[in-house]
Amino acid sequence: MPPKNQDLHGSAPDTSSIALLLIDVINDLDFPEADQLLPHALPMARQIASLKRRAKKEKIPVIYVNDNFGRWRSDFNAQVEHCLRDGVRGKPIAELLRPDKDDYLAGIAANICVLFTANDAYMRDFHLVVPGDCVASNTPDENNYA
Repeated sequence: MPPKNQDLHGSAPDTSSIALLLIDVINDLDFPEADQLLPHALPMARQIASLKRRAKKEKIPVIYVNDNFGRWRSDFNAQVEHCLRDGVRGKPIAELLRPDKDDYLAGIAANICVLFTANDAYMRDFHLVVPGDCVASNTPDENNYA
């Protein structure tokens, strides 16, 4: 196995024994199943906002990881601003979870994103904790499976 990359090129702390990763939480929810997801995503966002406040109080780095609507070179700050516009379905979640100036940016469906991230973390020998009340899927069954 290749050695772990110790230099994160300034995009996050070079060393930290723990970090809070917020994966795909900034999203305009402009997809067919979004109306099904939104009632589950709002309580999730409230729990994540609380967890983020606790992490920051303990000086734990908060790192946002988003796919930027599939455009890997797009500007995450522009994505946040887009999601905060009136009429955007994901606005209430973006308002709760918008990044602070000291958060780190890299780059919601738990049954895909969380499982893939957990698999990646496991393969890299990281310890991963996924709070069950901080994820949301289209249905409770999909969320429980994740």
